[in-house]
This record gives sequence, structure tokens and C-alpha cells, in this order.
Amino acid sequence: MLSRIKKNDSVVVLSGKDKGKQSMVISVDQKNGVALVKDVSIVAHHVKARKAGEKNRIVKEERPILLCKIMPICPSCKKPCRVQVHFQEGSEKARMCSRCKETF
Repeated sequence: MLSRIKKNDSVVVLSGKDKGKQSMVISVDQKNGVALVKDVSIVAHHVKARKAGEKNRIVKEERPILLCKIMPICPSCKKPCRVQVHFQEGSEKARMCSRCKETF
């Protein structure tokens, strides 16, 4: 199965509090249908001190976002696009932009 969104793709957020933001994908979990996107869906996580001399702190980190809420940006036309599956020679699959028909 060919995934629509892969690691290091640039994507745009379609809905939620970060709607319209463009960023890069850090990781993708196809089983759960979520992706970690850099600087999107940031939450504050309170961490308690565990050892002597350590202090309590607030850590800001990314939370996973659903794959249906992000859309890849085509590297050639620089616009958000739907991804089509294109069969190359040797029965290899490739991702193709639905706008400009370029593979990426």
C-alpha cells in the first residue's frame, strides 16, 4: 500500500486550531492514522521532578494530528494537492500530484 503522506513531506493543516499552517512531517503512524507535524498541535506537558536537585518543568511538545486533517504540498507547483497513485515501469508505485501530474 502506498501512503499518501510520508516523513519529511511538507504539508498544510486543513482544520483545527492550526488551520492554514505549513510545516514538515516528523513521523507517520499508518496503523493509527496519525502524523507528527513540526510546530503544529503544540501542547504544554507538566513534568514532575523525579530526582534530588531536579526541578519541575513545563515541556512544550507536538501531539499527533489525524492524517485526514493534513494535505501534502506538491514540490513542483507549490500548492496543496490530492495524491494519485501512478504505476511506473517494473510495476513500481509512485505518488503523483493531481494538479500538475508530477511525481514526488
